[in-house]
Formats: sequence, structure tokens, C-alpha cells
Amino acid sequence: MAAALQAGVATVFNIKRRYLSEGLATALHDKPRSGKPARISGESRARITALACSQAPEGHARWTLRLLADKAVELGFVESISHNTVKEVLKKTASSRT
Repeated sequence: MAAALQAGVATVFNIKRRYLSEGLATALHDKPRSGKPARISGESRARITALACSQAPEGHARWTLRLLADKAVELGFVESISHNTVKEVLKKTASSRT
């Protein structure tokens, strides 16, 4: 079953166990997970990535993380964002800024 679904054996076992103990609806849908939801939407992430791939502002040779953060707030992509968050957004993409 695991090979047919391209899933791990443990995943199949856990779903089977949930089905037997709690029923079909619980087995098919995950329970809500703990943790803080993402502050930045996928659309905002895409806009920040596109901004990083665009031409740097006049007077600058390239985008810096702080410039990107300031410009993202200025353009209304996000209400507020730190340069470290911009770094994490760009780190999770497959794009290369060079």
C-alpha cells in the first residue's frame, strides 16, 4: 500500500490506526496543528521574491535585505517585515539573485 501511494510505511500505519479508532472522517483529514500560523501570505512571498529579482533602486548596485524589507512595506506587500524575514523568504525559493 505504501509503495502504491508513494508514502511511508509509518504514514499508512498511522492513517489505518486513526481510521480504526476514530473513523473515516478523522483518517482522511488532519487535526489542526499547534504553532503560530504564517504571518506572510504566499502572494506576499511571491511579490518579495519578484522584487528581489527586479532592478535595484537608483543609487544602489543591488538589493540588500534591508532595502527589500523597506520597499516591501512601502509598496504595501506586508504591514511590517524584518530583513531577517526577507532572508528566510528568499532562502525558501529556488531563485538565484546573481
